[in-house]
Amino acid sequence: MNSAADRLQNVRSGIAQAAALAKREPADIQLIAVSKGRTAEEIDPLISAGQRDFGESRVQEALGKWPALLARHPDVRLHGIGRLQSNKSADAVKLFDVIHSLDRASLLNALVNEGQNAGRHPAVYVQVNIGEEEQKGGCAIAEVVALVDAVRASPLPLAGLMAIPPAGLEPGPYFALLATLARRHGVTGLSMGMSSDFKDAVMLGATAVRVGTALFED
Repeated sequence: MNSAADRLQNVRSGIAQAAALAKREPADIQLIAVSKGRTAEEIDPLISAGQRDFGESRVQEALGKWPALLARHPDVRLHGIGRLQSNKSADAVKLFDVIHSLDRASLLNALVNEGQNAGRHPAVYVQVNIGEEEQKGGCAIAEVVALVDAVRASPLPLAGLMAIPPAGLEPGPYFALLATLARRHGVTGLSMGMSSDFKDAVMLGATAVRVGTALFED
């Protein structure tokens, strides 16, 4: 069985190979280890191996395991990558350094208000429903410019755009579309790509990839 360090090195090597093909610097791509559903005992070896960015989908799950981990590893950055209810904004602001799932003005307002209360303003990605799927989070493509402008007018730093392509379809065209939207609106950050397609995402401009299975399972 591969160790956590081996799995981390394999993913980093994959990022480096894709970056080289795209004539990009690997250091410009942030690797986020998706630790949702993983225990502290599973996460600790990756931290020991040098991984510093982790992603969680559910606020309650993250609250159950990360305060103790962060107390031991204060340099770790925690990312909220799942759909976020406005009533979880207070906890999200206190826990997450970056939120990847901002998809509506009401959530932005809630995060701004809670950020002012906490004296802490996490960076945010505007999530785009790139495949126009009814069941999936993200703002409509036509609403991207308004939400991006609203973030820029707020105290929350704009990290970029995020999207999850439709399952079962070739992700490349959706990654390319998100990159086009980012260029159109003067946005540089692109959170896209997971275990099965992060190399494609890197080649099409991802600045952050969210990888779970490849880092936690052989």
